[in-house]
Amino acid sequence: MESMLSKLKSTVTKVTADVTSAVMGNPVTREFDVGKHIASGGNGLAWKIFNGTKKSTKQEVAVFVFDKKLIDKYQKYEKDQIIDSLKRGVQQLTRLRHPRLLTVQHPLEDSRDCLAFCTEPIFASLANVLGSCDNLPSPLPADIKDHKLFDVETKYGLLQVSEGLSFLHSSVKMIHSNLTPENIILNKSGAWKIMGFDFCNPSVNPSEQEIKYVCKEWDPNLPSLCLPNPEYLAPEYILSVSCDHASDMYSLGVIIHAVYNKGKTIFEVNKQDIYKSFSRQLDQLSRLNPNVLLNIPEEVQEHVKLLLNVTPAVRPDADQMTKIPFFDDVGAVTLQYFDSLFQRDNLQKSQFFKGLPKVLPKLPKRVVVQRILPALTSEFVNPDMVPFVLPNVLLIAEECTKEEYTKLILPDLGPVFRQQEPIQASNMILLIFLQKMDLLLTKTPPDEIKNSVLPMVYRALEAPSIQIQELCLNIIPTFANLIDYPSMKNSLIPRIKSACLQTSSLAVRVNSLVCLGKILEYLDKWYVLDEILPFLQQIPSREPAVLMGILGIYKCIFTHKKLGVTKEQLAGKVLPHLIPLSIDNNLNLNQFNSFMAVIKDMLNKLEAEHKTKLEQLHSMQEQQRSLDITNQLNIAEQPGKASNQTDKVFDMNQDFLTGSSEKQENGHVPKQQSKKLSLTLEEKQRLAKEQEQVQKMKSQQPLTPSTMTSAASVKQTKDLTMTLMENMSSLNSFTSVGTKQAVAGFSPVTGMPGNVGFPASVDNMALNRNLQNGLNSNTGFQPSGFSLGQVNPNQNFFSGTTPMGMNKMPPMATPAPMQNYNSLSSPPGMQQQNSFSKPASDMSSLDSLFGAQKPRVSMNQMSQQKQNPWINQFTPTQASQNMMGNVTQTGMVGQSGFGVQSNPFFNPPNLSQPATTMKNSSSASNDLKDLFG
Repeated sequence: MESMLSKLKSTVTKVTADVTSAVMGNPVTREFDVGKHIASGGNGLAWKIFNGTKKSTKQEVAVFVFDKKLIDKYQKYEKDQIIDSLKRGVQQLTRLRHPRLLTVQHPLEDSRDCLAFCTEPIFASLANVLGSCDNLPSPLPADIKDHKLFDVETKYGLLQVSEGLSFLHSSVKMIHSNLTPENIILNKSGAWKIMGFDFCNPSVNPSEQEIKYVCKEWDPNLPSLCLPNPEYLAPEYILSVSCDHASDMYSLGVIIHAVYNKGKTIFEVNKQDIYKSFSRQLDQLSRLNPNVLLNIPEEVQEHVKLLLNVTPAVRPDADQMTKIPFFDDVGAVTLQYFDSLFQRDNLQKSQFFKGLPKVLPKLPKRVVVQRILPALTSEFVNPDMVPFVLPNVLLIAEECTKEEYTKLILPDLGPVFRQQEPIQASNMILLIFLQKMDLLLTKTPPDEIKNSVLPMVYRALEAPSIQIQELCLNIIPTFANLIDYPSMKNSLIPRIKSACLQTSSLAVRVNSLVCLGKILEYLDKWYVLDEILPFLQQIPSREPAVLMGILGIYKCIFTHKKLGVTKEQLAGKVLPHLIPLSIDNNLNLNQFNSFMAVIKDMLNKLEAEHKTKLEQLHSMQEQQRSLDITNQLNIAEQPGKASNQTDKVFDMNQDFLTGSSEKQENGHVPKQQSKKLSLTLEEKQRLAKEQEQVQKMKSQQPLTPSTMTSAASVKQTKDLTMTLMENMSSLNSFTSVGTKQAVAGFSPVTGMPGNVGFPASVDNMALNRNLQNGLNSNTGFQPSGFSLGQVNPNQNFFSGTTPMGMNKMPPMATPAPMQNYNSLSSPPGMQQQNSFSKPASDMSSLDSLFGAQKPRVSMNQMSQQKQNPWINQFTPTQASQNMMGNVTQTGMVGQSGFGVQSNPFFNPPNLSQPATTMKNSSSASNDLKDLFG
């Protein structure tokens, strides 16, 4: 990297040094900035040619510099001769003005170190193009090294030289005397121009009929820069010391040979013995070998032979050479016409520009860009000619690269984009630009598109000409993908809508709808729903073409994957608009069928989408309901091993001790469980505290049962469970088989309706509290109203209660299915008797209960009891394991007609099946007397 920078620095330094040393102190530098060295020219290629610009106008020029250091080796008088010769040639060139002669922009300036003058911008000398590299920069410029002359360039260049000689010979009465490739300059546009008048020879009698010229004798002792190039001199210069117009024509013949032979001349001349060389050359010219002209085109070989003839009178003059068929090439004629364009009137120009598109494809791109394009763009200043010139310019632009278009064409198109006068020309310009819009949008930079191209399109949409509006609407879809979205949304679409609504032309309205339909794919969904759909409802016309255009837009929006219409839009806006249009009287059968097909598709989509939505909502609701029930069951019954039964018991105790109760009647979920997502802050805090309490209970050691001793004033309570169940077992007349594992720590008990199940861990504290809450030990059972019914396996032991005030209990039906096993239910006013009550002395109630009114069990009932899955799922061993010690509580309460409840935990471990019937027993009566006095 450093080496490249060093090399670049040295190159820049060298170039700067060369330029500085070449023109330092020269007056030319006061008015012109000198650029880089680009070429060389003049006699012996002694002039260095630099790029330059005029400081005041920034006009591009070429600066010719002759460095006097080149002649330091000569004597002073020789130096003076060289300088005088160079000055004479530049001064003569400055005085002459012709399109075929190099134009001088600034006269010669002399300084101590150099000579300098400025001309029109140039490319190189013909000698440089043909391979002569003397006095050229190093390395050789790539554009010169790779430059190849096209056939049309060569033909027209030779024609230009011939025209220049014709001007000198006929008008100026002068012969050039040193016409060589070194003195032919190719300017920036490729035109060939003559310079190097160092040895020009004016006529001594210009006013006479017969023109005479004085020729100087060849002096081999003079410096080479003081002598013409002998290889291009006619033989008479040396051998007869004479010259005339034909001498320049001989030089032209040698130049033609050199051009077609890569710069090689016909003969090589020995400057030390020039007379002998020219004598030998004269003999060869007398019998010219056909191989010498082999590379020259056949159509000009005969004319070259004439130009090289040893007899000057036989040679064609310059005017005759310009008229030979060789120069009638269509490309050469076209270029010649462009050079004389300023002499033509508008009618002639318009006819020429109309036929030019046929010629342009036949010409090389470089010729078109360098020669034709500048001539065309120069006509943009003539508004009447713009419609004729513009198609050719855009045709050239198609062959240019984006960089060439931006640099060479776009700057001249700017004023044309904005041209609005005259009206007729402006309309034609709009039509031409619209037809080439894809080209403009492809190669024009985005800023220029936004500032110049799109405003022209907007102007076309607002033009009063219906033809322009139609063309614009037809062309817009072809380049819509090249328009940026903000411009389309904010500027283009509003103008299309305005043209559709405001026009009185049916064609414009229909084309507006068609245009919108084609560019919908470049719009976003919400813009279409918010802007396009309401616009369709504003169209006042009801012609069939307009209605079908509206239908087409609806169909495009409906079927397009990116756009689409929501079912709400379909139901609320689209269908209410389409259905009335579909029955318009102007529509024929096919058009009506088209409407109905689209409407049916929309209805089908509307039905399918909404049906799918409802199905999904229904499915979600069902899933949510199932999830709620699952969560409730998971909370109510958490299956586990014996290790987590303690936690459940403590949870039940907590609910029992806090007096919380939940009802589940008629299949309704308890209110507390149904409030899942609407908990208040206080409820959340309470739940958090309960969770903390449960965690603390889990971390504690398992509780061991302990025997509670009653106070001295209270009679020791008997364990009536074992006694009662033994008596019941002895009274059984049949047994049940097939026991299974108990559920959630509860044991079923057959007994009277209104059973209640207590958790196995109810302690004496709770019983004492119930005793204090008003339990009456003297309350007895009513002798009638009780019947023993079959136990329902799905009986809910926590919700079946007896209302207050009932004196008689009818036979109990099967209770409601049990869904919640984790809570205790106590109806208001229900008082529960514990085992610390005094025994009663009146046993009439028990006699009545177990005597006359005892139920009889049939074989059918026995079979049902055997098949009862709720009873069969308990075994005495598992039931006893689920109990925490011997529970000394009985759950039967009798007070003022209250229902009697039995504790399902009381399943003695020594029984194999639960009892289903009871017989009268004195032992049972005695034990119950102690409990129910």
